[in-house]
Amino acid sequence: MRSIFKILSFLLFLGMTPQVFAQEKPILVQLDEIAIIDQKVMMPMRDGTRLATDIYRPKGDQKVPVVFSRTPYNFNTYANGEMNTRTLQSALEWVKKGYAYVVQNERGRFFSEGNWDILGTPLTDSYDAFDWMSKQDWSNGKIGLLGCSSTAEWQMAAASLNHPALGALVPQGYGAGVGRIGDFYEQGNWYRGGAGQMLFTAWLYGTQHDPMAPRLQPGIEQKDLLRLQRFYDMAPEYPRVDWKEGLAHLPVKDIIKNVGGPMGIYEEMITRKPNDPRWYQGGLFHDNMPFDKPSMWFVSWYDVSSSPNIALYNHARKNAISQMSRDNQYLIIAPVLHCSFTRATENTMVGERSVGDARWNYDEVITAWFDLWLKGKDESGTIAKLPKVTYYTMGMNKWQSSDVWPPKEAVMTSYFLDSQGKANTRNGDGKLVSKAPKAEAKDTFKYDPMNPVNSYGGNVCCTGNAVQGGAMDQSEMELRDDILVYTTEPLAEGVEVSGFIESYLYLSSDVKDTDVTIKLIDVYPDGKAYNLDETIQRVRYREGYDKEVMMENGKVYEIKMTPMSTSNYFEKGHRIRIEVSSSNFPRFDRNMNTGGNNYDETEGKIATNSIHHGGKFQSRIVLPMIKK
Repeated sequence: MRSIFKILSFLLFLGMTPQVFAQEKPILVQLDEIAIIDQKVMMPMRDGTRLATDIYRPKGDQKVPVVFSRTPYNFNTYANGEMNTRTLQSALEWVKKGYAYVVQNERGRFFSEGNWDILGTPLTDSYDAFDWMSKQDWSNGKIGLLGCSSTAEWQMAAASLNHPALGALVPQGYGAGVGRIGDFYEQGNWYRGGAGQMLFTAWLYGTQHDPMAPRLQPGIEQKDLLRLQRFYDMAPEYPRVDWKEGLAHLPVKDIIKNVGGPMGIYEEMITRKPNDPRWYQGGLFHDNMPFDKPSMWFVSWYDVSSSPNIALYNHARKNAISQMSRDNQYLIIAPVLHCSFTRATENTMVGERSVGDARWNYDEVITAWFDLWLKGKDESGTIAKLPKVTYYTMGMNKWQSSDVWPPKEAVMTSYFLDSQGKANTRNGDGKLVSKAPKAEAKDTFKYDPMNPVNSYGGNVCCTGNAVQGGAMDQSEMELRDDILVYTTEPLAEGVEVSGFIESYLYLSSDVKDTDVTIKLIDVYPDGKAYNLDETIQRVRYREGYDKEVMMENGKVYEIKMTPMSTSNYFEKGHRIRIEVSSSNFPRFDRNMNTGGNNYDETEGKIATNSIHHGGKFQSRIVLPMIKK
C-alpha cells in the first residue's frame, strides 16, 4: 500500500495494462507520490472499542493540521473488488494543500467495532478521536471538521465538549444533528411541528445494521484488514424498494419490516415523543449545550431543515461562550437540494424551476477557513472579506450578503386570510389581503388519512423515489378540494422576501387531534405555482412539546406554525400564495385523527377541519419583506 511497486502490481492484477496505466495516472498512484497512506488504522476509544480510520498525510517530517471527517457511510477503498476513488480524491486535494486528511467510520459501522446507534453515538468517541489525532507526531495539534449531512450532524455536539485541539467546523446540511433550537424541536429531523418526518424510515432501511449480519472478530489486526478490504467491504446490498408504495404501509412502525429490512434502532425511535429524555442522551446538539468554536455553516433552501439550521447559526452567533467565537460564525445559503452545493451550474435547476447561475467558490473559501484556524494564516485574505451571511435570492437569481439574518432591511409584513367561505382549490375565492378583514368566515375541508395530499416537490431529503425535491408547479395539486388556497392580487411592484416566515392559523375540528400544513408559493403570471417552503403542526402539541392537549369538538384554536424560511424575489405581476391543508404525505407521516399513537395504528378517522379568519380570528402569514 505504501509503495508504487505494490500499487502497480495490484493494478496489473486487476487487468490494467501498462498502456492503459500510461494514459491516466491512477488516483492511488498520485496519492502515493505525495502522501503517506495508512488505511484501516484501528483508533482506540476509552472503552476499548476501536474505530476504523484511514489517514492520508504529506510525506516528510513537517507537522500538519488535520481535516477530519467521521461518517456512518462506507468509505472503503474497494467495493466488490473495484476501486472507489471519491475518498481518495478528497485525500489528494487536502494533502496537496498541506493537511492530513482523516476519515473514520462511526462505531458499529463497517470495519469499526462496537454497536451503532443513529444520533446516539457516544460523544466520548469524538473527544477520544481528537485526543488521539492531536497527539500524533505528525500532527500540529489542530483539527478541523468537514462534512455534509451524516458527516456533519455530529460536529455541533462534539464541539460542545470544547476539546482544545478542535480549531474550526464546516458543517453542511447538518440538520440531523440539531436537537432543540428555540421553537424547533426536531430532534435530528425526526419531527417537524411534532409530526414525524418520514425520511429516516427510508434511510434506515439501508443504513441500520442488521443484528443478524456477520461482523469481523474483535481485535483483528491492521494487516488483515488491509487484505480483507479489497474483497470484503461489509456493505450489504438491500433490494431496491418502491418507497411510494413502501411508505404508505400501516402501521408506520412496521414499514421497514414490511419491505424485508433489518430490525434495529428504527423500531425504538418511532415510539419516542418530541421531548423524550432519550433524545438528550446521544449526539444531538441542544440549545442548553455550550458552544465556542469558529464555524462556517452551509444551508440550502430546498433542504429538509433550512429553518432549524439557520436558527442554530443565529444561536451560535449570539450565545457562543467567547466573543472570539461569536465574531467568527459565517453562514452560506444556496438555492439547492440537500448537500447539492457543488452541483449548481450556469443554469441551476431545482426541481422544475431555474434559479440561474448559483455556482460559488466553495473550495477557495473552505480552504481559506481552515488555513486561518488550523495554520494561523489566510494569505488570500478571503475570510477577512467574507460577509457574515452570504445568501442566494431566487427569482432575482443572484448572491447577496448581509451582516445578520434576517437582513436588517426586512420588515415583517402581515397578509391575512380572507374568503367568502369557499377557498377550496385554486379556483375558489381565497385571498391574501394586507388589511385585517372585519367579517368572520371559515373555510372547511375533509381530511381523510387514507387519501392524504401527496407531497409534490418540496424541501426534502432521503425518501428514495417517494418525493422528488425542489420547486414544482403546484397548480394541478391545487385542484384538490382538501387544499385551501389563498392568493394576493398581482403585485404592483416586485418585492424580496428573505428571512423567517411566521404563520398563525385558527382551526376547529370534529376530531381530537389533526395536523395543519402550509406552503408558501410564488405564482407566475402564466399560472405556474412554485413552492418555496412548507411546514406542519400536529395540533396536540400546540401548547408545547412536553405535553399533549387534545381538541374539543368545534372549539377554535390558534395554531402557531413552525417558522418557514426562504429568500425569493416576487417579480412585478407575480402573486404570493399559501396552501393550507392537513397532510403533506409522505414528507410527513399522516395524522390518523384519533388522538392515539399514530405509529401503531392502521385505521383513521375522517376529520372535518375549518380554518377561521376575520374578526377575532385573524389567520395570517407574516413575511420578511424588502422593497427594491
